Amino acid sequence: MYPTLRQIKTLEWLRWVHCLLWNTAMDERRRGWIQQQKSLSFFDQCKALTDWLAQSPLLRSVNAQSEQLTLKRLDLAFRHFFGRVKNGEEPGFPRFKPLHRFKGWGYKTHGDG
Repeated sequence: MYPTLRQIKTLEWLRWVHCLLWNTAMDERRRGWIQQQKSLSFFDQCKALTDWLAQSPLLRSVNAQSEQLTLKRLDLAFRHFFGRVKNGEEPGFPRFKPLHRFKGWGYKTHGDG
C-alpha cells in the first residue's frame, strides 16, 4: 500500500480520533469507579457513545462500528486486567494512551462503509 500524503493525513486523523475515544472512555470508567464504585461495561459505554455522538461532530464523522470496536478493545483490556488480578499475576492496569502508543483501530465487518 502506497498512500498519498492526503491519505496518510486522513489515516493519522482517524487514529487520533480513536485514541481520543479510548482515553475518554478510559476516563469515564475510572471516574465511574472512583465516584460511585460502579464498574462500567462495554454495553454501558456503547450507550454512552450514542450520547457522545449526538454531542460531538468529531465522533459523528467516524464510522460508529469502528468506534464500538475501540470500546470493545478497552473492555478486553479491563477483562484481562481483572483476570490477571484473579489469578494472582502482575495485573498491569489499562492505561491512557498517547497517540504514539495507540496502534490503530479496526472495523467489525468488511464493506460496511
